[in-house]
Amino acid sequence: MRLSRLVVSLGLLVALGLATFVGVGSARTNATTLTIATVNNGDMIVMESLTKDFTKKYGINVKYVTLPENTLRQKVTSDVATGGGQFDIATVGTYDVPIWAKNKWLVNLQPMFSPSASKAYDLNDVIPKVRLGLSYQNNLYALPFYGESSMMYYNKALFAAAGLKMPLHPTWDQVAAFAAKLNDPSKNQYGICLRALPGWGEFGAPLTTVINTFGGEWFNNSWQPQLTSPADVKAVTFYVNLLRKSGEPGATSSGFTECETAMAQGKAAMWVDATVAAGALSDPKQSKVAKDIGFAYAPTEVTPLGSHWLWSWSLGIEASSKNQAAAFKFITWATSKDYIKLVAAKNGWASVPPGTRISTYKNPAYKKAAGAFEGIVLNSMLTADPTHSTLHKVPYVGVQFVGIPEFQNIGTLVTQDLAGAVAGSTSVSAALAQAQSQVTRIMKQAGYLK
Repeated sequence: MRLSRLVVSLGLLVALGLATFVGVGSARTNATTLTIATVNNGDMIVMESLTKDFTKKYGINVKYVTLPENTLRQKVTSDVATGGGQFDIATVGTYDVPIWAKNKWLVNLQPMFSPSASKAYDLNDVIPKVRLGLSYQNNLYALPFYGESSMMYYNKALFAAAGLKMPLHPTWDQVAAFAAKLNDPSKNQYGICLRALPGWGEFGAPLTTVINTFGGEWFNNSWQPQLTSPADVKAVTFYVNLLRKSGEPGATSSGFTECETAMAQGKAAMWVDATVAAGALSDPKQSKVAKDIGFAYAPTEVTPLGSHWLWSWSLGIEASSKNQAAAFKFITWATSKDYIKLVAAKNGWASVPPGTRISTYKNPAYKKAAGAFEGIVLNSMLTADPTHSTLHKVPYVGVQFVGIPEFQNIGTLVTQDLAGAVAGSTSVSAALAQAQSQVTRIMKQAGYLK
């Protein structure tokens, strides 16, 4: 009797042990896993490396799909538009958010911020202009991971050796003259690196700021394309000739990442691009010429309007996500003050995600570490005006893009045409004539033109 009871007791203990073991395994197996689509920029790679801290705190696993900028846009746009649910969180920008919010492709974050959550996150600390760019009808639809404008980077050692001095506010004519003097392919040294990789957000972004400051625009106030207008032709011809004469070889393969690498390796004497690269270029761990990097404002020409852009790479929750509560925890963690402190502890204050929080720019440690560039970055962001970025009145909002759904296709088609001019397979005039025809047809089909 005692033996049989003992056997039964042992059996129960074994069964309970197995159940406990299976339960633990099941809990681990069934833990929430978030899938995030993001761009392969340095700040996002740092975010991925620090995500173990988030998982440890919340018990939520995170899977990253990290892609080049053009590929990311294609995949995320396709997923969000079809409600595919492939991603819980998408890395989106100030162009995407208002359009996607209107289409109900993104989750409205406003109701998710309870009074206590809002206070803990400190929404009022987010730079108002950045917050506004991620809103639709006074509701917030994404949180900024980093914000940026555009600026001039230059190699002080190369300038000094050539007896040149970069002004704080250069003109594009000055830049072209500097590039010609500093270009020396025999030494694997190029006067300037500029994006010419086709894509509305790659080639299209810097090119548009050049068109703006030369006094041009994408469309006039009646939505008629202006790609063959005198100002646009002059701006595009200048950009293409600058690259062909003094730019990096194979420029049509160069986007943000490729030009950043060329600058960090000392191969490019100048680079005009996103302010977010300032921290990486100043970091000896990431840049061979960190001590030689100089900073100036983005070049101007006819007008300062639209000469420097405004952008924020941000994190939004796809409406098709089945893990919205967990996704909200992640995006508030990755864009918080504590996350910024975490990056500072790991990589130094100069490397923290910039352009999002007022408190970052008031922090003495950040001001000391980023003193060479933080003033230029903040002032560039605060003075960029998406509602007044062109010399003449236009019907659209945006500095380095046109805030209409059709621009994603338009910008990509036009930069594909112009890549031929950069590569030398066609002339600028022929490329712009073709682009003007394509854009006119698209605008008629979309109902902007009769």
